Amino acid sequence: MALGPYLFLAILEGLVQASVLVVTAVGLSLVFGVMRVVNVAHGEFFMLGAVFAWFVTSMLTGHPALGFLVALIVSPLIVGAIAYASERLVLKRLNYDPEATIVATIGLLYIFQQSALIFFGPNAQAVEPPFYWRIRFPWFGYDGYKLFIIAAAVVLMVGVWFVMKHTKIGVVMRATQLDRETARAFGINVDRVSATVFALGAGLAAMAAVLVVPIQQAHYLMGTDPLLLSFIVVIIGGLGSVQGTVIAAIVIGLSDGILSVFFSPTLAKMVSTMLVAMVLVFRPNGLFARAER
Repeated sequence: MALGPYLFLAILEGLVQASVLVVTAVGLSLVFGVMRVVNVAHGEFFMLGAVFAWFVTSMLTGHPALGFLVALIVSPLIVGAIAYASERLVLKRLNYDPEATIVATIGLLYIFQQSALIFFGPNAQAVEPPFYWRIRFPWFGYDGYKLFIIAAAVVLMVGVWFVMKHTKIGVVMRATQLDRETARAFGINVDRVSATVFALGAGLAAMAAVLVVPIQQAHYLMGTDPLLLSFIVVIIGGLGSVQGTVIAAIVIGLSDGILSVFFSPTLAKMVSTMLVAMVLVFRPNGLFARAER
């Protein structure tokens, strides 16, 4: 096979990784942008989404697509509810203090991780894909479900953009992000907005996990890589910048996929780490962060 087909395959794999990473990282970026909270437990919300997806699909009989569709709806709702309760019971009581919330979310990380181990066990669990289509290209066949992941991520991001730009709740979220005290003075329930955003961020992470778990496996330790990659993307894109997060996720996902195919996954992670270091040195606020007023 010539270089061109290998490069095309690498780009496809990179786009799949970028798609999952975009959905996961945007959830983390929204939480920081609105609440100014660094959510260290974000990867565990991803893990819970995958574990609940496996549980739901294992409970349902019939065509795999039915179980997948139910999991795609139920799993993010359950994880979002858990995140909402966590915000009300823990983060709100800490008054969103930056240092305290980092410690608290580390505690939540271990609680969620060990709870998944106790209730779902230590073994990795497979989720059957909803379909097995094969897309024929001139050089090779490619898994149609992976292309579905890319399309689903695009739809989700368009949905997030529409909510943020063209709905009342989006306006309220942006107002809270710009100035919490002014938003409170205008009658916005800032605490409720914070809880909703925290649940939305967790729900997006869970949805990304449901999308990817048919080509991976659900496991109680699977939240580490999504968390680290999401932090890399958010730092490069700019803390709180959704647009920057999307662009950075596409760049990191594509580079990771291409380097993994042609060289090794280890080199891909090294390059991502070097990019973060360079951004922190030359643009500490991120490449697309808004200038402070």
